[in-house]
Amino acid sequence: MEKIIQPEQLLLSEQVQLLLTQLGGKNNIESITPCATRLRIQLKKQPATESNEIIQQIPDVKYFILLDKYAEVIMEQGLSETYKALSQQLDQSATKEKLNPIEKLFGLISEIFTPIIPLFAGSGILKGLVVLATTLGWLSETSGTYHILAAASNAVFYFLPIFLAFSAAKTFKVNGYIAGVIAAALIEPNLTGLLTSGGKASTDFLGIPVVLMQYTSTVMPAILGIFFYSFVEKFLKKYIRESMQLVFVPLLSLVITVPLTLMVFGPAGVYLGEGLAAVITWMMDINGPISGAIIAGGWNILVIFGIQWAVNPVMISNISSFGFDRIVPLTGAANFGMAGAALGVFLKSKQSRTRSISGSAFASILLAGVTEPTVYGIAIPLKKPFVAACIGAAAGGAVMGFAKVKAIAFVFGSLTTLPAFISSTFWWYVIGLAVSLVVAMITTLVSGFDETLMPQE
Repeated sequence: MEKIIQPEQLLLSEQVQLLLTQLGGKNNIESITPCATRLRIQLKKQPATESNEIIQQIPDVKYFILLDKYAEVIMEQGLSETYKALSQQLDQSATKEKLNPIEKLFGLISEIFTPIIPLFAGSGILKGLVVLATTLGWLSETSGTYHILAAASNAVFYFLPIFLAFSAAKTFKVNGYIAGVIAAALIEPNLTGLLTSGGKASTDFLGIPVVLMQYTSTVMPAILGIFFYSFVEKFLKKYIRESMQLVFVPLLSLVITVPLTLMVFGPAGVYLGEGLAAVITWMMDINGPISGAIIAGGWNILVIFGIQWAVNPVMISNISSFGFDRIVPLTGAANFGMAGAALGVFLKSKQSRTRSISGSAFASILLAGVTEPTVYGIAIPLKKPFVAACIGAAAGGAVMGFAKVKAIAFVFGSLTTLPAFISSTFWWYVIGLAVSLVVAMITTLVSGFDETLMPQE
């Protein structure tokens, strides 16, 4: 295909304008939701067929996929800047109102957790390496080196409420420093010192009973507390003169929000998180193989529509609270199922371009746990490899569910994140990954695919 545009000559504003034009104009856009690596765009009507080819030539656009009135723009870099520029072009207040409550919830969760995912990945791998070093006898648990590295790997989980508060403040558009102080109050040493060995205690605030809990490493209390604080701040700024807001907005925000968070939102968040974790644990305990197959097999479907963000907080909460999680390994099975599909396409393809795309996509999963190149560049366009990937993931997930495989950190499944799974079930995890990859690869080779469906340059 001939070059329709010269992408290296386009400025960001020109790229955004071109994207809008090819999507049918800003009046054709219902909503835009940012994710970790892509923009999800809901359209009123499907744009012209040639738009697909033009959009894929825009700088930083790795892949573009259109499913009826639902578009996904996968970007190599510049996603945040592109989203902001698009938002300035659109009346976002109007488009967001058209999202249903579930879509709004997933969007909020995505916005809150996306900025801190690198913290989990880096800390998780470091934690796994420390465990490996101590297991092999390379590092003594009594040495200063161990304590320093352990502190570096555990800090993000211990102070997780503060990081979440900063991120939530950005999402809810309130003062991040006040939000951080609110979350920090939940784990302030004098307050946590009142806790019993069971992690709970009672005290009072102005004579009102307060049940204290252990809020270090928790997820929901900080988010709920900052959500409430967003209303408090808006109310105070509305009725307090601007010349007095510097002192009285933070003062009253702390006085109002911290006690109510400790009395209401904190316990509610803890019980909500524990409830979700209990349900998933119950499913895994009742029938590990079937639960593992369902979760792993359907994970890539959830990722396409962004629904995985409803589950991510549960995984993070489990690791923070219990030191391990059993869903994270299943996401690794989903990744390696997609890798197996890419490998199958690479081995069976007769076109050099398809082999090049599938080969690089396969490598991106194995080395970085990034599935977008495979999902959007190969699996969905060719259709059958996507089904094969789900089948392979289900097979590997069944193995992991049977063995009750654990992860000690929240990471994306790849070869570089193997240290995050070092425990008594480590080799079962490796076996599950191998099963996912091999089954998906064989299924792809057997079922075949139509290479003419691949986007052509």
